[in-house]
Amino acid sequence: MPNEPVSTLSSAVIEVASREDLARALGAIGADEDASDADRNRRLVETLKTARAQTLQSLETALDAGAGGFAAASALCLCQDHIIQALFDYATRWISRATNPTSSERLSVAAVGGYGRGGLAPQSDIDLLFLRPYKQTPWGESVVEFVLYVLWDLGLKVGHATRSVDECIRLSKDDTTIRTALLESRYLCGDESLFGELKKRYSADVAADNTTGFVDAKLEERNQRHLRQGETRYLVEPNVKDGKGGLRDLHTLYWIGKYIYGIEEASELIDLGVLTNSEYKSFQHAEDFLSLVRCHLHLLTGRPVERLSFDVQPAIAERLGYKAHDGLSAVEWFMKDYFQTAKEVGDLTRIFCALLEEQHRKPAKLSRFLPRFGRRAKMLEGFEAEGGRLNVTSDTVFTGNPVNLLLLFHTAQHNDLDIHPEALRLVTRSLNLIDDGLRANPEANRLFLEMLCSRKDPETTLRRLNEAGVFGLFVPDFGRVVAMMQFNMYHSYTVDEHLIRAIGILSRIETGALADDHPLASEIVRRVQKREVLYLSVLLHDIAKGRPEDHSSAGAAVARELCPRLGLSAGETELTAWLVENHLLMSDVAQKRDISDSRTLATFTEEIKSLERLRLMLVLTVADIRAVGPGVWNSWKGQLLRQLYDEAESLLSGGHGAAKRGERIAGAKAQLAARLGDFTDEQRERILAMHYPPYWLSGDAAVHEKHARLIMAAQPEREPFHMHCEVDPARGVTEIVLY
Repeated sequence: MPNEPVSTLSSAVIEVASREDLARALGAIGADEDASDADRNRRLVETLKTARAQTLQSLETALDAGAGGFAAASALCLCQDHIIQALFDYATRWISRATNPTSSERLSVAAVGGYGRGGLAPQSDIDLLFLRPYKQTPWGESVVEFVLYVLWDLGLKVGHATRSVDECIRLSKDDTTIRTALLESRYLCGDESLFGELKKRYSADVAADNTTGFVDAKLEERNQRHLRQGETRYLVEPNVKDGKGGLRDLHTLYWIGKYIYGIEEASELIDLGVLTNSEYKSFQHAEDFLSLVRCHLHLLTGRPVERLSFDVQPAIAERLGYKAHDGLSAVEWFMKDYFQTAKEVGDLTRIFCALLEEQHRKPAKLSRFLPRFGRRAKMLEGFEAEGGRLNVTSDTVFTGNPVNLLLLFHTAQHNDLDIHPEALRLVTRSLNLIDDGLRANPEANRLFLEMLCSRKDPETTLRRLNEAGVFGLFVPDFGRVVAMMQFNMYHSYTVDEHLIRAIGILSRIETGALADDHPLASEIVRRVQKREVLYLSVLLHDIAKGRPEDHSSAGAAVARELCPRLGLSAGETELTAWLVENHLLMSDVAQKRDISDSRTLATFTEEIKSLERLRLMLVLTVADIRAVGPGVWNSWKGQLLRQLYDEAESLLSGGHGAAKRGERIAGAKAQLAARLGDFTDEQRERILAMHYPPYWLSGDAAVHEKHARLIMAAQPEREPFHMHCEVDPARGVTEIVLY
């Protein structure tokens, strides 16, 4: 049958079966008096399936030619509209025709939710509202039932409700989900006056009432969604729909804008002064890109999958035309664009919430993003505090002195303040001021180093700098790894997020907040003499990821260039560069070598050379491993690092490693003997004599005691082989003991 074209931004056209052609084809089926009901239903389903399959095939072809996400969503919605409209016409003409309809025999069909908004992907659910005047009639039941059964036969997942206008209004007042679904409702077919009545009553009785409550509910819903999906937008397997920076965040902005301002299109936010032209273009780009990725994800998997997992990322990158270059694979370039887009969504969220507050003065749970207004307090020149947030006093505060771009974040950190979204908006518009002159400015570099090494939550401040775009411009080498993923199953976050999290781990180790998890690192960090070196080495250890050359060596070169700029001496610079170049050394030796072997220890300590470098290396290693992702650190790794540290410290503190090792072995045996008070003297002596020295240097007294009791329990059985298996979730291992 002839198709209705949907134009795209590319030269491709997506062909969609027209409503008229479908109506004619279905009319011919209904008029065939010789066919049985079953045959007519079979032909009906086949006709509609063919129409949908042809649209999907045309969609795939258009996507290969460069069609965008908007075009794909529009074509899918138009196809679905035509199918439902033709099906409804068929049902009311050939299945349940009301020849002399009463006032109750009226029915309107509306698209709601994402379908109502026009945001379908190939495997999206279809949400429908069947609207009746007041009570249901046998005629209405028959039509609804027929339409739904055919849609199910087409393989569609359909969410549906049949309600009166009164029921819709009553339920939407009590249920935010229903209120949101009706907010996006769109007329499809049937009695248009019924749908018009619903829209009119919704505007007057629902949207005009309790605006603040709706906004609060949607933002809280957003918070809870982020908690479920992961609070950072830089997870390397993101959820395109529900993740932070995903489509649902854009939808939330649209819902709030539509509810408050009554808009139909996001472009109307420009005339309302909510978004600038540039910000609206960012909104368009983000929605188009994320919709396109989601469309490919559904087509590739054949299922309503929303998580962009490792196994599909390469195929989608190939579909979108990405190529490997400059040290990054095609999939890494694709994901870099994805995370940059997610960041754009975060920027838009801050801007939108700021304008909501300015125009409506509705704090409530907006304070999740925008703490409440309060008394203004004068800060440094150009800044003022407003109810717990730092704002600028004029639009020229940055153009007058670009150093203020750093001073804003420094002042907020020093005074435990959030930063007002209006100030962040001005920062975004002033990023062009970050040039070589500012990067060479001693005051700007002093402020940056103080923020990095501050004892006041440097992780949050660095993340703010990164989100605002300042970090990557002030430190261009950091900018190269912003939104960069590493395509492996080991890292959970992008490189920039990993580095910022590592600083957060280091800060918490230093404050003692992680003393239970990392007692050794928490103790020795207090003896580190070069805090700036430690913080910079943690920040820079992966800064050269994604380059053709070895990232450790390249990172050392970055350190040698950056550290003098930040005010470090030649010796401090070289120490930082050494740590960056060797940041994998300690974990590699601990986990891959026999650390009880004297030659291994000698080689390691020859490379380390000093106790200060050993301390720095240990803390850097712990922060690095902990920041990789959940579950990567475990007590087994901690035990290996402690053993290596103890052995190396012993050798570096005077060369009496063997003597000190003997003291530690004797101490371990004494601790075990004290725990085995219920053993006979003979049993104790036998246990203490049966292991090689490395055994006593690994594990702790509790482990040694457990092994001793397993050995004694096995004795009476006199079996040649005894095995004990135990799962240890804390260490992330299954321990098998053979005796």
